Amino acid sequence: MQLTKTTTRRNTGIWLLPLLVGIPAFIAASLTISDLLRLLPTEFWWRAISNADFTDPRQLLYRHAFLPRLAISLLVGAALGLAGTLFQQILRNPLAEPTTIGTNAGASVALTLATLYAPWMLEHGREWVAIAGGTISTLIVFALASGRGFSPIRIIIGGLIVSLTFSSASAFLMAANRDYSQELYIWQSGSLIQNGDATAFALTPWLLAGAAAAFLLVRPLQILDLADEGASSLGNNPTLTRMTGLVVAVILSAIATAAVGVISFVALAAPVLTRLAGARTLHQRMIWAPLLGASLLWLTDRVVQILPFLSEIPAGTATAFLGAPLLLLLRPKLRIAPHKNGDASSVFRRRNALPWLLAGLLVLGFFLCLTLAAGRDISGWYWATSDELGFLLPVRAPRVVVALSAGIMLAFAGVLIQRMTGNPMAAPEVLGISGGAALGVLLLFISMASFSRPAMFLAGLAGALVSLLLIAPMDYRKALAPERLLLSGVAVATMASAASAIVLASGDPRLGILLAWLSGSTYTATADDAIIAGIITAILVGIAPLTARWLEILPLGIAAARGVGLGANRVRIILLVLIATSTAASTLIIGPLSFVGLMAPHMARVLGFQRALPQLAAAGLLGGLMLMLADWAGRMLIFPWQIPAGLLAALVGGPYFIVLMRTRRS
Repeated sequence: MQLTKTTTRRNTGIWLLPLLVGIPAFIAASLTISDLLRLLPTEFWWRAISNADFTDPRQLLYRHAFLPRLAISLLVGAALGLAGTLFQQILRNPLAEPTTIGTNAGASVALTLATLYAPWMLEHGREWVAIAGGTISTLIVFALASGRGFSPIRIIIGGLIVSLTFSSASAFLMAANRDYSQELYIWQSGSLIQNGDATAFALTPWLLAGAAAAFLLVRPLQILDLADEGASSLGNNPTLTRMTGLVVAVILSAIATAAVGVISFVALAAPVLTRLAGARTLHQRMIWAPLLGASLLWLTDRVVQILPFLSEIPAGTATAFLGAPLLLLLRPKLRIAPHKNGDASSVFRRRNALPWLLAGLLVLGFFLCLTLAAGRDISGWYWATSDELGFLLPVRAPRVVVALSAGIMLAFAGVLIQRMTGNPMAAPEVLGISGGAALGVLLLFISMASFSRPAMFLAGLAGALVSLLLIAPMDYRKALAPERLLLSGVAVATMASAASAIVLASGDPRLGILLAWLSGSTYTATADDAIIAGIITAILVGIAPLTARWLEILPLGIAAARGVGLGANRVRIILLVLIATSTAASTLIIGPLSFVGLMAPHMARVLGFQRALPQLAAAGLLGGLMLMLADWAGRMLIFPWQIPAGLLAALVGGPYFIVLMRTRRS
């Protein structure tokens, strides 16, 4: 009976695998032929390849744009499918791929830096720069995961946070180099548009060499399915095998990024789908995953060209939007170690917090005066006189109040969600709550010609609540472990980011305002915005202390909550509404970019404010101060241009999150 079941599964795989690859390939081929027939009659197809008529623009488009784009989609898809198979086999992780472990982000940032500031590095090809950047980012992720034996979930969380941090750095580089921002955005989003066949010819030998090296490693990599002791007993060196395989996988990923930018999740989907379809052995997956990756990217590229947008959606954005839900579906397959509730990251506790909080309030007042009076103009730095303040306050005060309010609300949301989940690395930005709020506003943006601030707030609140329900089940018995909670949140954030990119490709004339808002800007803040933000913040400041008892009990676990008669589900509903409200309000007034919700609660805890109420107060002061100073610095650092406050805070918050993960690695 067992033999019959095994044989049936293998026979199913034989039929499913060609079908799995053939269906998207057939659809893509049909769309391709249809476009070709509209572009050029069949009798000219071969002639345009062998001896194109340079006076016929149709033949030139066919020879130097259409065919190279088709070739590059197949080559990049195959490279990513093979790279994903190697990563998943080596790391024993069904979610490992160049995007989720940070390789693509490192290669992208390295190429961006070289393009802007050291173009001489690209004279001998972009591949070497991409390989160097991808290697560095991958090593950072492995350093973050080293304390827990390279656990799958730790690698994924580290990789996604490194990717988010590097994405903030890329956004900063584009903001500082506005003349090249559009070209950089298109390339970083994964565009397959080609102007000649040079890229395809340059990529081919790298892909062939990588594939040859990968297939030479099939047997040693298969032995890694055994424990390291078993592999060593068979004459295999597990460490050397892993390192060699990782080098091949990083090279394949980096050359794909160098060719077309970041293409997300093809390397995740292709190996996983082939495994589900019946590819039981590594050898089978290494054959079928590149074929499936090529057909998936080919199909995606054809689909984005027929979508009804004024400008074409980059293929990398489309694959990210489709791949993030797959990340959520595969989340239960990750094996994680049991988690102990509570946080022991700091044993320092202040016995009397009130004097320190009053001192913090004075510091906040000093910097509030600084941001209103100090500035920079074409003559240099200055301190405004009383007469000058009369002209400056109507312009600066709304921005300062909005930034201060948003920082306080994000800090409160961070404290609430960290204590509710017992996870000090949780934050509205990391868990995708800010992204969900932004997505709600974006959907309102594209569905209505005009809308009011209350409508935007309700849309953001709905998006934040939906994100919370996706990542945090209401039933404590089904609650996610902290690591899975983080993974779910990052997947939601990825979907929101991809949806934002699709909206940006719609060609709406209001996109200028939307771009400023998405980057975390106070540019358009008005006196009415400041009043609304101040009122919401005041309400939250009045309500949040009432949750202090709950926040003291929840980190102790469900048993302790039940022991003192705390209604866990009711409390979670109230806290989720508070978190969603504060996140939606802050996202509405300053955009979704920022790590204040992560940094402020942790800094308050490190400073000794361990109890719930003092931590709420200290985090609020720190969050408001950080975002207020970020807004002021963004106005002054590269005057007369500006850096959005949320983007500047994210540039600080991303490395801070990495340091936090490193200090908690054991």
